[in-house]
Amino acid sequence: MQTSRLFENKVRSLSGLKNTIARLKAGGKRIVFTNGCFDILHYGHIQYLQEAAKKGDILIVAVNSDSSVRRIKGKKRPIIKEAERLRTVAALESVDYAVLFKEDTPLKLIKSLKPDVLVKGADWKKGDIVGGDIVTACGGRVSTIKVTKGRSTSNLIKKIAKRF
Repeated sequence: MQTSRLFENKVRSLSGLKNTIARLKAGGKRIVFTNGCFDILHYGHIQYLQEAAKKGDILIVAVNSDSSVRRIKGKKRPIIKEAERLRTVAALESVDYAVLFKEDTPLKLIKSLKPDVLVKGADWKKGDIVGGDIVTACGGRVSTIKVTKGRSTSNLIKKIAKRF
């Protein structure tokens, strides 16, 4: 029961998260932000989030809503519903807070939270990372993390489909 309450406290709304982040920043904490669908959480995700957490003091992970995943990945996705994906991400030790967003990009969250470090996988060009301009204009930085080759939810789904 105690573990359940611990990760439930890590799931926040934007307004609740905004207040928490303001307090943490005032205390000198460096805020790291990343986002993704996190549909069928796998080892590549775990490695990525652990590396992202090393870029600062507090890691916020924004998780795409079901409707946004469908728009981005297609009508057969997500496999796992948003509430479960959000709670699963929040349960990870490397994640301090998780927040759901309904838009196709986390731009609204980035504008509102103004993280110190914005992180994406190295498969993204820094200039193409949504919100990078906002973060750098506020004195922050954009960072990329090497992705684990061959590890993606899409590849995992294809592999599973071939077996059945």
